[in-house]
Amino acid sequence: MKKMILMVAMVVLSAFFVDLSFGQELVIFPAKGQTKEQMEKDKYDCYTWAKQETGFDPMQTQPPSQAAPAQPQGPTGERVKGAARGAAVGAVAGEIANDDAGKGAGAGAAAGAMVGGMKTRQNRRQQAKAQEQQVQQQDAAYEQKRATYNRAYSACMEGKGYTVK
Repeated sequence: MKKMILMVAMVVLSAFFVDLSFGQELVIFPAKGQTKEQMEKDKYDCYTWAKQETGFDPMQTQPPSQAAPAQPQGPTGERVKGAARGAAVGAVAGEIANDDAGKGAGAGAAAGAMVGGMKTRQNRRQQAKAQEQQVQQQDAAYEQKRATYNRAYSACMEGKGYTVK
C-alpha cells in the first residue's frame, strides 16, 4: 500500500513538472506596429492554419500525464485460486504423511492464499510500471506534436510581420 501511495505521489509530481515544460507559450511582438485587434485576428488565423497543417490542436489536447490516472483493478482471484491449489496439494500431502487430509488441506490453503496474494501484488507492480512507461511515451509524442505545431504557428506569425520567441 505504501508503494502504491508513493507511486501516485510521483505521478502527481511528474505531472506538475511536465505541466511547467508544456506551459511555455510563445511570446509574440507586433514588429510592424500592428494594432491589438489585428494581432488577435492574426493569432487566430495562424492558430487555425497551424492546426490544419499539423493535425494538432493545443486547445483540445492535453499531455497524457495530465489525464485522469487509471483506477486500480479490483480483486483478481489469485488468492482464491492459490488457496484452492494449496488445499488440494495439502490434502494429498496430509493424507500421505499423517492420514489427515483435512489438516493438510487447511495448511495448504493458507500457504496457497499467501502465494496468490504475492502473485497479485507482483502483477499490479508490473501493470503500474507498464502504464508509467506508456504515459512517458505518450508524453514524448505529445511534446513532439506540440513542438511541430509551435514551429508552424511561429512561421505563420513571422510571415505576418511579428517577432516570435
